[in-house]
Amino acid sequence: MKKLSLVCTVILGLFFCLDASAQTTADYFAGKWNVTIFGTPNGDAKITLVLEKKGTDLTGVVRDSTNTEVSTITQIDQNDKSITAAFNIQNYDVTLTLNPVDQDNTKGTLMNMFDAVGVRVKEN
Repeated sequence: MKKLSLVCTVILGLFFCLDASAQTTADYFAGKWNVTIFGTPNGDAKITLVLEKKGTDLTGVVRDSTNTEVSTITQIDQNDKSITAAFNIQNYDVTLTLNPVDQDNTKGTLMNMFDAVGVRVKEN
């Protein structure tokens, strides 16, 4: 009986430890991300998302390959594991959904039609 109690206690302890160390979605995505969108009508597109945490929410801008701001992100919806950013680019309102792969990589879709991958930009 003591062994069963010990095993149950250890398992519950592991669940609490995992929950306590989990990052929020805003913490994970805050920063700069180089995102490549594959197969658009104009070929593969490369953008940089610059996301900033404001309280518990995210705000941000979209930059092109020359680091010129091309759009302000109008809305960012967050759930447990992903974000969906809405912005206007080349006169089209689009949404980009990103999901974490690991600490520095994401994957997702643009408008649920075009695959996208993102890599965190590490600042020195």
